[in-house]
Amino acid sequence: MTPKSFAPVKVGVVGLGRFGRLHALTLARLAEAELVALVARRQASLDTLAVELPGVAGWTSLERALAESTAEAWVVACTTAAHVRVARALLEAGKTVLLEKPVADNLEDARSLAPLVRPDSGNLMLGHIVLFNSEFQQLCAEARRRGPLAYVDCVRHRPANTIGAFPGENPLHATMVHDLYATQALVNRADPVYFGARFHRTPAGAVDLAVAQLQWADGLLATFAASYLTPAGMPPRGFDRMEVFGAGWSARISPNPRPIEVWDERASWPLALEIRADAAGATGMMAEEIRCFCRVVRGEQDVPVGATYGDALQVQQWMDRLAASLDRDPTTG
Repeated sequence: MTPKSFAPVKVGVVGLGRFGRLHALTLARLAEAELVALVARRQASLDTLAVELPGVAGWTSLERALAESTAEAWVVACTTAAHVRVARALLEAGKTVLLEKPVADNLEDARSLAPLVRPDSGNLMLGHIVLFNSEFQQLCAEARRRGPLAYVDCVRHRPANTIGAFPGENPLHATMVHDLYATQALVNRADPVYFGARFHRTPAGAVDLAVAQLQWADGLLATFAASYLTPAGMPPRGFDRMEVFGAGWSARISPNPRPIEVWDERASWPLALEIRADAAGATGMMAEEIRCFCRVVRGEQDVPVGATYGDALQVQQWMDRLAASLDRDPTTG
């Protein structure tokens, strides 16, 4: 329950694609936040969302929005290519930022924000909803209580038509990264000592499967698989699973899709992700992420493990190391 002294945080959203829209709808339905600004590249995007969120001011210029809106914090959900430019403008203006991952397309650009980020990352939190998934949070609690892990296995498969819908999107960077962040939280930021990765490609040369192995100095081994391979009859957002094994215990979570299934002419999975933001209110992992962000803005909570700027740079370095390991395999091209 929000303390009476907690003034709702005035928040703006930059980028109104699928995730930006969900952020905006969620913000509008949380007591901890007040949605006061929307920024999009096209007026049509603002007009479309105005039907669902009447009365929320919108701009097609970030500079004007910064000058004219009352937003004290911002969610950045625009394209990855614009992340650094937008985040820099907001941080230079003294705003607190929730930035959807990754920070940038490459590590050098990501590092360029370092002079603007506070040592505790209190003005820059990375958007990573998986960290706020209720099943994953319980898994972390079990791991802390039960002791060291020996093996982590993560799979994250998406529909085969993703290749056509998002040409050039490599599953290593687009989907496996979520499990890398989750594993980073499980190991409390410890760096692996071994990195290995392999790709499978379609006849046209597109990457439709990435597999990886990481190992830590204490012997913990983690394996990852991320693909664009699921057929049309499977859930529209594919499926995710994480299994962990320790001394005398094991656990499994299947956070996507959520258990509810509906059948008519065909099966459907209404809760492909743990995100609900309808007129009755907002629940699920995005709502919890934004509640956490509001507490960070108000100085009531530190940015959690897995969501700091330093964490983002660490995982980006992991991905670079995995990509570099491909160069050692002549079959990857």
